[in-house]
Amino acid sequence: MPPRHSHRTPAPGASRRPAQRPRRPRDPVRRTAFDVVQAVDDRDAYANLLLPSLLRERGLTGRDAALATELTYGTLRGRGTYDAILDVCSDRPVAKIDQPLLNVLRLGAHQLLRTRIPAHAAVGTTVDLARSVAGPGQAKFANAVMRKVAARDLDAWLAIVAPENETARLAVVHSHPRWIVNALRDAVGPAEIEALLAADNDRPRVTLVARPGRATVEELGGEPAAYSPYAAYLAEGDPGAIPAVAEGRAAVQDEASQLVALALVRAELDGPDRRWLDLCAGPGGKAGLLSGLAGERGAHLLACDVQPHRARLVAGSVDAAGATAVVDGTRPAWRPGSFDRVLVDAPCTGLGALRRRPEARWRRGPQAVAELGPLQRRLLTSALESVRPGGVVAYVTCSPHLAETRVVVDDVLRDRDDVERLDAPAHLTEVPDLGDGPYAQFWPHRHGTDAMFLALLRRRA
Repeated sequence: MPPRHSHRTPAPGASRRPAQRPRRPRDPVRRTAFDVVQAVDDRDAYANLLLPSLLRERGLTGRDAALATELTYGTLRGRGTYDAILDVCSDRPVAKIDQPLLNVLRLGAHQLLRTRIPAHAAVGTTVDLARSVAGPGQAKFANAVMRKVAARDLDAWLAIVAPENETARLAVVHSHPRWIVNALRDAVGPAEIEALLAADNDRPRVTLVARPGRATVEELGGEPAAYSPYAAYLAEGDPGAIPAVAEGRAAVQDEASQLVALALVRAELDGPDRRWLDLCAGPGGKAGLLSGLAGERGAHLLACDVQPHRARLVAGSVDAAGATAVVDGTRPAWRPGSFDRVLVDAPCTGLGALRRRPEARWRRGPQAVAELGPLQRRLLTSALESVRPGGVVAYVTCSPHLAETRVVVDDVLRDRDDVERLDAPAHLTEVPDLGDGPYAQFWPHRHGTDAMFLALLRRRA
């Protein structure tokens, strides 16, 4: 007799028990939004990467996918506002509420205060989600809190919870940490700070780029963009369903990101124009555009990144005029003066992309600016050493924070008399209100783009 726990092959014709499939959540739309918001807190997940994969995995399309997207991004954007309201509606401070339950309440608050979902449906689905996430006892707590939130609309709540101090008021009303409010006000000025913060909470339109020599704007459909000759605005739908995007001949790329690369290419050089460098190329958006432009001019682009996985992403973006390499930009593997044009898209806090990556405002604190500063200065110094006399460097950040933009450039150039600042706005004459120069600054509320910063620097021959 075989041992009691031995594994035996079933007799011919015997049935096998089918493998258990993961149970579909009772409310897959809200559960998907919750899972993304929770993953952002638990493991620093990126919502723009995780959400599409969960939508595919759970078979959410059409209106369901649109609602899951709205709930996810709306909750992440409005977190600061909702926490202030929940703090008043709860019998315990928000800081004392377990994180999963708090994220359920934030999702509920967003439905009640910023969507057209009927109040009874918003409350009921939030209670159901709380029960599945935290248990029956917490479901009762969620019910009590949601009913209090539902008693007033958003404007009425803001009149109650917004502090009188101006910075604190802006932080609550527009859901930004106070340090970011202060930093953005220093950059844009007090007259425009509220418009900028409001623009950060607008849903950004999807902008596509037709990579030169590989796709045309007409192939992308949609509306031709306001400024970039290679861009189009996608009215609706999945960008991946467009053949040119699916084939890598086009991509999703913010218009300002396209224009800073274009400005580098427009800058006049003294001497040859054959070798271009993208010093921090991952994940490859600007490199994809630059390689197409290089090919049209008979030039060649080397696109580098210090992280191998990011370099692999770049390799999928460039064409025959581009090559990729894993290189530490602060320790270049080439001789000084090897390149005619150099782009250094420096790692930064990402404060210029809060519309598209709303969780970034909660992910970093003010110490991140100080931590990134030395790296930004080393990369810009390396870029200036890599470009030949007569060549041009573009220093770019997706942040308007003064300590990441003009302060970095001014510090690096303070003791150098071999570099001149070019008038960056003059190289983008189709775009108004970029500033008085020599630097160019894009703004969401002025241009409908990310808040990209650009400095153009020429090595004197």
